[in-house]
Formats: sequence, structure tokens, C-alpha cells
Amino acid sequence: MENCSTLSKSAVKISLDLLSNPLCEQDQDFLNMVTALDTAMKRMDAFNQEKVNQIQKTVIEPLKKFGSVFPSLNMAVKRREQALQDYRRLQAKVEKYEEKEKTGPVLAKLHQAREELRPVRDDFEAKNKQLLEEMPRFYNSRLDYFQPSFEALIRAQVGYYSEMQRIFGDLTQQLDQPGHTDEQRERENEARLSELRALSIVADD
Repeated sequence: MENCSTLSKSAVKISLDLLSNPLCEQDQDFLNMVTALDTAMKRMDAFNQEKVNQIQKTVIEPLKKFGSVFPSLNMAVKRREQALQDYRRLQAKVEKYEEKEKTGPVLAKLHQAREELRPVRDDFEAKNKQLLEEMPRFYNSRLDYFQPSFEALIRAQVGYYSEMQRIFGDLTQQLDQPGHTDEQRERENEARLSELRALSIVADD
């Protein structure tokens, strides 16, 4: 988008520079052509800015909002992994006491280990259940979320290029010389370029 803005601003600057050219004071026809070009470039710049604003609101900002979900989602995954590690560690502790000979001290330690395990297991299962429910919903909702942005992007582009067609169509009609074909214009441009190349101030390629 920044490149589009730079391009349209550059086109406006070129037309303004042409308006300040001394040739505009000497040749009314040339002044009319440059004025028509300047008007067209300003119209183009205005519609380009409108397109940029639309894309910012309907595409860029929603993308940023969607991206902001990932840090909290990643944090939830990390919390679930930490809970799993704690669960496995205490589960291994319980299994170790379960494999030992069932003496009084061992049974007391087994009971204590099981008591420590219960809340940790419940915490892991709750976190795991939440992710199993929310992750698929989040993944499946991405198309529904992005579709309006894609549609808005397409509409903005269609509107912009439709306006560009109108602007440059109008400009062509204003600058068009009756009775001149594209081939004639091309030959005239080549003749003028040949004259310019013949000047001593123009360096050879």
C-alpha cells in the first residue's frame, strides 16, 4: 500500500512540475494538456488514498487483530504443557510407590503422592479439554473471519481500477487529436525522440 501511495504522489508531483515549466506560458495547447493531466493525477491520488484507507480498515486491521490472538493461544499451550509435565512427574512418583512392598511408611507416602497428584491431574485435564475444544473452533473459524476481508479487498480493487479507467478515459478524450491514429502518434514521438538524441547535450548510450 505504501508503494501505491508513493506512486500516485509521484505522479502528482510530475504534473505539478510540468505546470511550472516555461512552455506552459508559451503554448496554450500545452498548458491545456498539462492542466488536464494534473487534474487526472490528483483524481487518481484521491481515489488511491480512499482505496488505501479502505484496505487499512477492512484488511490490515482485521489481520492484526487475528494475529493478536496467537500470543494468548501460545501461552495456553505452554500452560497445558507445564501442567502435563507436573502430572507425569507426580504420576511417576505414585507408580514408584505402588511397585514397592506395601509397608506402613510406603503406604503413607503412596497416599500422600496420590493426594498431590489429584489436583495436578484435574488441572491438566481441564487445560487439555479446553484446548481440545477451542483449538478446532479457532482453526475452523479462520475462513469465516477472513472472507469479509478478502471480499472487501476485491471490492476496493475493482472500485479503484474502475475509477482509473474512467479517469484515464476522460484524459485520453481531452488530449486526443482528431484524425491521429496510434501509429501516427508513435511515429511523431519517435521523430521527436530522434531530434532530442541529436542534441549535443544528450549523451550517447
